[in-house]
Amino acid sequence: MKELWPYYLANEAQSPNHDLKVTDKYTGEVAARVAVADAAAIDRGIEAAVAAAEPMAVMPAYERQQVLNHCVSRFEERSEELAHSLCVEAGKPIKDAEGEVSRLIDTFRIAAEESVRMHGEVQNLEISPRAKGYRGSWKRVPIGPCSFISPFNFPLNLAAHKVAPALAVGCPFVLKPASRTPLGAIIIGEVLAETDLAKGAFSILPCSRDGADLFTTDERLKLLSFTGSPGVGWDLKARAGKKKVVLELGGNAACIVDADADLEDAVQRIVIGAFYQSGQSCIGVQRIMVHSSIYDEFRDRLVAATKALKSGDPKDPDTFIGPMISSKEAERLVSWIDAAVTAGGKLLCGGERDEAMLDASLMEDVPSDQKLCTDEAFGPVAVLSRFDEFDAALEQVNDSVFGLQAGIFTRDIFKAHKAWDTLDVGGVVIGDVPSWRVDNMPYGGVKDSGLGREGVRFAMEDMTEIRNFILRTR
Repeated sequence: MKELWPYYLANEAQSPNHDLKVTDKYTGEVAARVAVADAAAIDRGIEAAVAAAEPMAVMPAYERQQVLNHCVSRFEERSEELAHSLCVEAGKPIKDAEGEVSRLIDTFRIAAEESVRMHGEVQNLEISPRAKGYRGSWKRVPIGPCSFISPFNFPLNLAAHKVAPALAVGCPFVLKPASRTPLGAIIIGEVLAETDLAKGAFSILPCSRDGADLFTTDERLKLLSFTGSPGVGWDLKARAGKKKVVLELGGNAACIVDADADLEDAVQRIVIGAFYQSGQSCIGVQRIMVHSSIYDEFRDRLVAATKALKSGDPKDPDTFIGPMISSKEAERLVSWIDAAVTAGGKLLCGGERDEAMLDASLMEDVPSDQKLCTDEAFGPVAVLSRFDEFDAALEQVNDSVFGLQAGIFTRDIFKAHKAWDTLDVGGVVIGDVPSWRVDNMPYGGVKDSGLGREGVRFAMEDMTEIRNFILRTR
């Protein structure tokens, strides 16, 4: 992996400095240095996006599709490099990193397919005598220059869920990747720079949080799409002015294991859902509700499966638990575990920390007012609890300020539909964990988990406006 990286301003690589240090999250050593954009560079990126709005809007759909297909081909060719960069900058176990690269490719492939499907509709307006002789149609048009802010935990795919739909509909954009994990987004920029996109169609600008204010407040931008923490996201929305805002925020996702569940299958899926990439996923399994009749057996199996997970160097193909994004985050989560124990919770396994490495941890009997139950842990810890009635478990899932996704292990189709009807979340997954996602589905949350939906076709709808056409025949 190369040591020095540029940023991309108006489609061009620029290196005014290399002030951003990107560390290997396992060793703590500096692995790369990246150019950092200041407010003036961000302003120029927005100005260029504004200038590119018209040429991007009139770009034929087949040309947008060609750009996206080029990205698919190049990402496939550079897949090993992309996975390695993820492994280093995010501390993501190499198998998980390879999986994220495959999702990056899927997302751009879906966008290429959808780019030529921006349909409208012919509408009958003759609903009363006064509308006789009128015909109506509508189509979707690009909303204009967009601002994207992506997080550290999926540096490739969550950036892709903003970039690919924007290219599919013809929206120029400025992207701020997470400062801890900017390399994947810059590689996306390298690939886009190989295409014939209009100058200013994209800028990828790592910058400090303070320096990023223009991404939110600049009135020339027509849409802000942010993925990250709820506190930051809602603050950005409050300061975004007139632009449309899409927020994909946090969660403390719950999973119900009913009495009729296949225990072996549920344990296998939940241990992955809770501890995949060290639990640093907004839909990672955090609250596990198990029917009392199977609770003890399920708990014992889950604890055994959790203890069997291998922790260590994410570059080792056998590693399942790698480092958290920083020692500070691991220390925070240990303090939550300690507080839950002090309040009467029982630590079943884990709880030990070495710098950014935190053992996969399970707890039970944690009081419902503890942060491990009420807040987003965003790390390798999950909390077990019992229930006797399915309806009570549904109520417990809804007893949260978050509402992203929920998982239900049941073989009862009526309970499955009741969960779908009752749970105040963006998605209900039956027979699997809430951590499951495929990249063409509508994905997003309610309550403090955000607003709007990602998933390529649904993001494309957010990045377009409906324009009506009415024809009067005399």
